[in-house]
Amino acid sequence: MRGPLGGLFTSTWFDRASMYFLRKLYLPLSRLWGVADEAHGSVPKFAEIAQIELNYNQYQRLNKVIFRYEVSRARVNAIDAAWRLAFFGDQQAALGDLAAIEKARKDAHQAHNMMRRDLRFLLHFKPQTSRYEIPTLAEVETLYGGIKKKPESYFSPGAEMPQVEQSRPFAAADGNQYWIRFKSPSARTRDMVYARVHEPAGVVNPPSIIYGHGICVEFDYLEGLVDEVDVLCRMGFRVLRPEAPFHGRRRPPGYYGGEYISATSPLGILDTCTAAVAERAVLMDWCRRNSDGPVTLGGSSLGALLAQIVSGQSKNWPDHLRPDALLLIMHCSRMEDALIHGSIAKLFGALDAKHERGWSVANVAEYLKALDPPSQPSVDPDNIVSILGEADQATPFAGGLELLDRWQLSPENRFIWPQGHFSLPIALTRNDAPLRRFHQIVTALAR
Repeated sequence: MRGPLGGLFTSTWFDRASMYFLRKLYLPLSRLWGVADEAHGSVPKFAEIAQIELNYNQYQRLNKVIFRYEVSRARVNAIDAAWRLAFFGDQQAALGDLAAIEKARKDAHQAHNMMRRDLRFLLHFKPQTSRYEIPTLAEVETLYGGIKKKPESYFSPGAEMPQVEQSRPFAAADGNQYWIRFKSPSARTRDMVYARVHEPAGVVNPPSIIYGHGICVEFDYLEGLVDEVDVLCRMGFRVLRPEAPFHGRRRPPGYYGGEYISATSPLGILDTCTAAVAERAVLMDWCRRNSDGPVTLGGSSLGALLAQIVSGQSKNWPDHLRPDALLLIMHCSRMEDALIHGSIAKLFGALDAKHERGWSVANVAEYLKALDPPSQPSVDPDNIVSILGEADQATPFAGGLELLDRWQLSPENRFIWPQGHFSLPIALTRNDAPLRRFHQIVTALAR
C-alpha cells in the first residue's frame, strides 16, 4: 500500500468496491460462518439456524465443510491454550519460542476466519448480514433507562482498578510486544479484556496511545489489515490496542466479530460503549503507572467514537484518568449518524429489524444521544488531531466537520482529505503528516 500501486486504492472507487464486497460477500459469508460456529458440527442444525433447505449435493458438500470447520476450531482452541500458557502461565518459554507460538496463533485464527470462503456455495440462499436479536423497548429501559438523563452515572470508573496482568514480551521489528489483560469493570460483559502493547525499543518513559479499532475489525486475529498508525511506534509511542467488546477473544459464540453490536442494537452499542469507556480508564491508569510520558487516546471509526465519549466523560474523573491528547480518525458528531444513517449501519439492516420490535428512529436516537461527544471536550482542542474523509458515508463527513467547528480545532490540526471510509486509512499509510503533527503535540506535552 505504501508503494506506487498503493495510490490506486486511495480513490473513491475503492470505497464503492469495498461496500459491494461487504454487502455481497463478506457480511453474508460471515453470518454463515457464525451459523457454523453455533451448529457445532451438525449439518441439520446448521440448516435449521440458517433457515435453508439443502438438496443432497449441498448437504454432502456442507458436511465436509462443517467437518473441516470443527477441525479448525479444535486447532485454534489448542493453540490458544498453548499461547495463554506460554505468555501468561508459569511455563518458562524462550523468547524465540514465544515469537513462534504467536505466529502459530495468528496463522491458526487467520485460517479459521478464512473458512468463510468455503461457504460461498450457499450465497444463493441470500443469507442475512446479521443475526438479529433486537431487545424490546422495555428490556433496554430496564438496563439503560437512566442513561438518557444522567449518562455520567453509566461511565464512571470503578472505585478500585482491576488487577492488570502483563504477559512475557517478545522482540519484534518495532521493539517489544506483549499483552496486558484484566477483567472488564462492566457488569454487562463480565469478560477478560486483552490489549496488545507495542513498546518502542530504547525509549525511557514513552508517551502512550490507547488506540481503538473499527467495528468488525480484529487486528489480533487477522493478517494483512491496513495498519494506519504503526508508524507511531517508530516515532517512540507505546501503542496499546485493546480488543473492543464482542470482538476477537470477546466474541460471543455464534456471532462473527462485532456482529453482536448491530444484532442487538441499541443494547449492543450501549453495552459496548459503557464497557469500553470504563476499560479505557483502566488502561490509562496502567499507562500512568508504567511511564511518566503523556497518555493519549485515539482510534479509527468506532475507536474514534469511543475516544470522543471519554473526552467528555473524563471531565468528571480523577486527573490521572484524563487523556492528554486525542487522535481521531473518521469520526462524526452524533452516534446516530454512524449507527442509523451511516452506510455501514445500513448494510447490517438492523433498522428494519428494530421496527419489527417496536422501535422507531426517535426511540433509538434517545439512547444514542448519551453516546455523543461533548459540546466541549475535556482535552485542550490544541491537543486534538482529526483526520476526516470528504467522501466518508459510514461516519458521515458533515457531522465530523461540524464537530471540528464546534470544538474550534485549529487549521493545522484538521486533516480533511478527499477519501472515503475505506480509502482514507490507506491514504494515511502513504501520508503520515497527521501522525507527525500528533507526535509534535505530544512531544511538546512531555517537556
